[in-house]
Parts: sequence; C-alpha cells; structure tokens
Amino acid sequence: MRNLVAASSAALVLALQAGIPSMALAQPAWPVKPVRMVIPFPPGGPTDIIGRAAGRKLEEAYGQPVVIENRGGAGGTIGAEFVARSPADGYTLLVGSLSTHGIAQSLYPKLGYDVLKDFHHITLLATVDNFLVVHPAVPAKNLKDLIALARKNPGRLNFGSVGVGGASHLMAEMVNSMAGIRTIHVPYKGAAPATVALLGGEVDFLLSGIPALLPHVKAGRVRALATTLEKRSRLAPDVPTMVESGLPGYVVSTWYVLSAPAGTPREIVNRANSAVVKGLKSADTVESFNQMGAEAMGTTPEQTVEFLRGELAKWSKVVRESGARPE
Repeated sequence: MRNLVAASSAALVLALQAGIPSMALAQPAWPVKPVRMVIPFPPGGPTDIIGRAAGRKLEEAYGQPVVIENRGGAGGTIGAEFVARSPADGYTLLVGSLSTHGIAQSLYPKLGYDVLKDFHHITLLATVDNFLVVHPAVPAKNLKDLIALARKNPGRLNFGSVGVGGASHLMAEMVNSMAGIRTIHVPYKGAAPATVALLGGEVDFLLSGIPALLPHVKAGRVRALATTLEKRSRLAPDVPTMVESGLPGYVVSTWYVLSAPAGTPREIVNRANSAVVKGLKSADTVESFNQMGAEAMGTTPEQTVEFLRGELAKWSKVVRESGARPE
C-alpha cells in the first residue's frame, strides 16, 4: 500500500512539474472581443489620425475590431481620465498627447489622474515638428531678429495659441523664458482660428504643427523662422531649427502615446506593444506619417515612461514660469 501511495505521489509531482512550463508560458486570451480606443479629441485632428493608424495595426495583428471613441473636452483630460478609471483588462486604450500626458498634470490643480501612476504606457506612437511663423508685416527674417525686436519693444509683440495652457501657448512661453523676452499671449479656441488670426495680422507670431502651416508658408502668407526639433524637418529642409537659430536647448515636439489603465497585465501590454511597434515600422505607416509631418516612433514601455518623466519635468517648469492657468 505504501509503495502504491508513493508511486501515485511521485506521478502527481511529475505531472505538476511537467505542466508548470506550459502554464508559465501561456499567453492571456486577449483580445477575444473588440478593443475600445479612446481618442480624447474631436475627429480629424492629428491625434485622431495617428490613433486610428495604431488601431488598424492592432486589428491586423489580432483579428479583433478596434472601435474608435472620440471623447473630447478640457484639453483631452476628460477622455484621459475616463480611461484611467476603466477596467484594467486591455479592452480600453488611450491615445494620449503632449496636452494630456505632458502639460495637464502641471496645469490643472485638480486633475483626475496621475500620468505615471494611473496608466501603463505601451509605446510612443509619433512625434510632430512645429513651425515658429510670423506675419509678413513683422520685420524679422530669422529668430534672432524676432528676439531682438521683442527686446527693443517689451510687451508689444503678441502671439496666438489654441488656448490657455495648450501646447502652442506654452511653446511660445518657453521662447519668452529662454530668450529673456516678454510677448503677449492671445488665446483662441483651436488651431484653425489661431491660424486665421495670424493670417489676418491680428497676432504677430504663432508656434504650431508644420503640416497645417506649411501651405501658408509656401504661399508666402506667413514666414517660417524656425522649427522645433533637433533636426530640420524633411518637409521644410531650408528652415533652420531653434537651436541653429540661436536658442540652445530649445527642442520641442508634439507627440502621441498609447496607454492602458494601470494594472493592465504586463503580458497584454507587451502584446499590444509588439503589434503596434511592428505596425509603426511598416512602409505604409511610415509614408503616411511622413506626409503629415509626423515621425513614427515605437518604444518599449520602459522607454516610454522615461520619455514621459522628462516631458513632465520640462513642462512643469514652463507652466510654473509662465503662470498659465486653465480657462
């Protein structure tokens, strides 16, 4: 009897041991139903376009629909908070941006989420370069001219933005801080009215994404003085960077990131990362992003968090020095 029990116990141990590797290597059953991708801005903008491209790559990889939900408001923070409070099961994802993941935490005193604590960040999707443009009536042919003009006339030059605390506002305030000048902020309700104001001479200069401003630059309706990334834009190779133009350390991009609620299983995050990063490297995605002035990225979750830490620190300083407050 003892021998029989011993033999049975040994057989049970061997069976359990044999099953352990397969259990450890098993992938979670995800996705087995449609995935909701929240884009916290209206349809048609760069966040929407880039998010939908990422969604298509998830669909191709896993054969499940990715349903886009545009949930705008409050600079993207309404949609971001919604995802932060959603179940951490991989079925609700967020396309975050510079506004939601870089600026909002310093701008809003009662923000309903913490960028680093309430999300599991999957990958950086893309970065977009920006122009600093002036109305043709402004007698500045380059950035040094503009800074010299502002120093001679403190508080006389003004700039437009998409609204208080938006990226275009704080990018200009960063110029003020780094160049030691004082120019006046004129907020508008969106990029389109801010651009119209510049074209009409209501404001002297504007910092905004290259794709929307490039047709006006080519037509001579505005003058591009500088771009904001480390290297010159492929779309405007003749326009120098801010650093080249005499503002060392001024490197700014508008960027987009894919995030899931904190607590989402790491296996699901890794699978989403693998599918999206592979998709971002595909020729069709690279080409379509290039045409809109965006550079496809694709980072690990760890690299994404490191990037966000740097952006949070950068924009916290700009918000503090500018005194920006939400509208």
